Amino acid sequence: MKPLVVIGDALLDVDIEGSATRLCPEAPVPVVDVEGEWVRPGGAGLAATLLATRTTPEVVFVTALGTDATGHRLASLLARDVEVLRLPLDGETVRKTRVRASGQSVTRLDTGYGRAAEDPLPARVRRVLDDAAAVLVSDYGRGVAAHPELRRLLTEIAGNTPVVWDPHPLGPAPVPGVTVATPNEREALAASGGCVNAAKAAEFVRRDWHCHATAVTLGAKGAVLAGPDSAAPVTVPVPDGAALTAQRLDTCGAGDRFASAAVAALADGADITDAVVSAVDTASRFVAAGGASALSVQDTAHRNEPDATGVSGHSAFDLAERVRRRGERLVATGGCFDLLHAGHVSLLRQARALGDALVVCVNSDDSVRRLKGPGRPVVTATDRARLLAELSCVDAVVVFEESAPSAVLERLRPDVWVKGGDYAGGELPEAEVVRRHGGEVVLVPTVDGYSTTRLLQEANR
Repeated sequence: MKPLVVIGDALLDVDIEGSATRLCPEAPVPVVDVEGEWVRPGGAGLAATLLATRTTPEVVFVTALGTDATGHRLASLLARDVEVLRLPLDGETVRKTRVRASGQSVTRLDTGYGRAAEDPLPARVRRVLDDAAAVLVSDYGRGVAAHPELRRLLTEIAGNTPVVWDPHPLGPAPVPGVTVATPNEREALAASGGCVNAAKAAEFVRRDWHCHATAVTLGAKGAVLAGPDSAAPVTVPVPDGAALTAQRLDTCGAGDRFASAAVAALADGADITDAVVSAVDTASRFVAAGGASALSVQDTAHRNEPDATGVSGHSAFDLAERVRRRGERLVATGGCFDLLHAGHVSLLRQARALGDALVVCVNSDDSVRRLKGPGRPVVTATDRARLLAELSCVDAVVVFEESAPSAVLERLRPDVWVKGGDYAGGELPEAEVVRRHGGEVVLVPTVDGYSTTRLLQEANR
């Protein structure tokens, strides 16, 4: 299957989360009591991660990364989901830190002003562009989209390969022949040289940039699409109810979700109009589900190893309380997770998509032995918890001693308890606890052919 290629500037996004109940005595500003620090790829890195976690094809990410500590941390986060083709960066990697109290941003601190160096491209960049199913250029004004050799290659493929270009005011105009350019309203108006509304700006920049179409994003109002097949720009509204369930909207990453959804749809063969309709719907639901924060992991520099009680990192129970305070949706799942495999990862990603945070309940070593026999587990509970905690779709891990996690679920009180579809036909012993607290039990499809028992049997033949 042909890869999807993302080209652009990667940043490190950091959320410092806490609570603010008092003012600083030196100045009338809130004092934030820090509860945790969360990190995720930002900029084009977020777009690449979103594409990788929600599509089947391989995602290759062409970006510039620094050799500083921020660059190393960002490279580690990206490597979980995408193949990175790394270009050199002159200067420090960009880091954007939001300080948030009770889910609301208090301030943002930006550090690092590195720019992509115009060194020769790795040979693999040309090969992946020639073979790409579709390309997303996610420009954050740090020089990757301005790289002369990259622009020449993009110009060459634009006529035959779908290219979505998400521009930035500090970056260059798209190369000629782009399938869809996706500026937001402010960017389109600024680039249009005096247009007074989004519809006129969409048509102006389409012609000025020589794009097949322009989709100007309007936030909660959807998008305006200007294309060669329409007599006039058309509004693509947000579907009824798509973003109305969110009690606290964090719009961070909405533009990246829009652009990544559009390129995925074009790669699947959708026409431009259908791709933009899909992108509006997907971005709206993304915001309603918590936005980019849902992809964050707790910074390992501030995270403890699993302790004797089985709680890894920040307490799963503290996380559950924070999720409830914010009116968000807590998902939990459980199992042995011995010899972590593709079936496990599929279940965890499906579970995470059902809410705003995912807690994984893991059977202790004694619990696994009771269920699976004296030869199990192969991997200790401490290492199983560590591996699970490193997955981007997992927010916290807790180890339990019993055969079923009923006692843990009494404390977590998840909104959704997820198990694999292979449990269909029998009542789960913990289901009563989940439902008593108002939660629901959801069975998700499993990946055929994957189980730890089967893998061990085949290895011992």
